Amino acid sequence: MTDPRNGMAAERDPGHRRTLRALAALLQYPDTRLRAALPEIAQGIEGESALSGPRTAELALLARRLAATDPWELEASYVETFDRGRATSLQVFEHVHGDSRERGAALVDLRAMYEQAGLRLAEGEMPDYLPVVLEFASTQPARKAREFLGELEHVLRVIFSALVERRSPYAAVLAAAIELAGGKAEAVPIAAEPALDEAWAEPPAFDGCSVHGQAKPQGFAGVPQPIQFVRKSAPSEGVKA
Repeated sequence: MTDPRNGMAAERDPGHRRTLRALAALLQYPDTRLRAALPEIAQGIEGESALSGPRTAELALLARRLAATDPWELEASYVETFDRGRATSLQVFEHVHGDSRERGAALVDLRAMYEQAGLRLAEGEMPDYLPVVLEFASTQPARKAREFLGELEHVLRVIFSALVERRSPYAAVLAAAIELAGGKAEAVPIAAEPALDEAWAEPPAFDGCSVHGQAKPQGFAGVPQPIQFVRKSAPSEGVKA
């Protein structure tokens, strides 16, 4: 999809497009290219009046703060924030459907909606990745963008609440997205996540056969049973299916 790091600086505009692209950029992995664009992203946020004054100032400050942070520290912080734990996952449908089959169907529908709008995802991009969702919203008229984000507001609020709980500065980005959806950024209770060593559980390797191997594994006609790793899902409170 269109790179949200291009064309940020402009005269002040009452629209929403550059602001949404800026939010999408701020939630992406802070590689060298993105870090170089952060000052321009800050200007793009300040160039529109899509958000309230305090929210605009908060986001511009965040962009400049990220630009001033040591690259290694910034990248490590991003991974710790968004890649460790489901509550802060940027995969929107993971908060709604978890790992169920319904998520697959929802992804297909969302991808089809993008294609109907004339947009194509880059190879490997997931349609429910929040930066992609925000980029898509930036291509829509203001009213449609607001309605589209409004349908996802409950998910945005859960991610925002988890970021607030972690005292992450990225909470400002989610707060802005909620504001653009027509809502108010207020934290809601979220379910406690299991520890990492509990989130991935290994079932008994020899379930169905005797300890000493005298009985054959059930249902496999003597073929050894493979060890399977199954992730336990913890539902998030406040999220509607």
